[in-house]
Amino acid sequence: MTRAGALLPLLAQGALVTLEIAAMSLVAAILVAFVVGTARLSAISAIRVAALVFLEIFRGTSLVVQLFFFYFILPLHDVRLSAEATAVLAIGLNLGAYGSEIVRSAIKSIGKGQIEAALSLSLPRWITFSRVILPQALMIMLPSFGNLAIEIAKATALVSLITITDLTQTGHNLITATGETSLVWLIILLIYLLINTPLNLFVSWAEKWASRSRRGKSNAV
Repeated sequence: MTRAGALLPLLAQGALVTLEIAAMSLVAAILVAFVVGTARLSAISAIRVAALVFLEIFRGTSLVVQLFFFYFILPLHDVRLSAEATAVLAIGLNLGAYGSEIVRSAIKSIGKGQIEAALSLSLPRWITFSRVILPQALMIMLPSFGNLAIEIAKATALVSLITITDLTQTGHNLITATGETSLVWLIILLIYLLINTPLNLFVSWAEKWASRSRRGKSNAV
């Protein structure tokens, strides 16, 4: 068996952990993005201020510091989370804060005329939002959420700092055991490239699809 062949199975196990954390973090980030993004547009000032404070905290501080805070500081106050839950929470909150701007700007980009037309038909606000605003906003959000998924996949490399045996930590362990520094990091680089290439292709497709859809709607009008 070649040296790379001996390393691959162990690195593949670490890659699976990375993919699991990335998938759960993406779901968490999207949920946070929608909650905070729509809260930024609330008619209630207290909700807008709370959302803005959240945004400033999680965009204004390092993800590494947030990971350490949740993993090392919260247990001192009797709040204990597993390393995996901590990783999903920190990445979800941090990247969700950035994602909230995607949601907010996409919703704001919908023409006021459409909203006013829906309200003039006496449609409830939640129907106006779910049937008129949200479908169009999602089309605008899709490419940006693809980029967000790529950032989340790359951010998972930091979870090794809180003892999770992900791809990066597995690489560190193998380097210590075998001394194959260059080979291990080369394989890790290729695995991350393999993970992110489909996401890059999705973003390109989503951008073209959204552009065609918007042109189609404009021509229809």
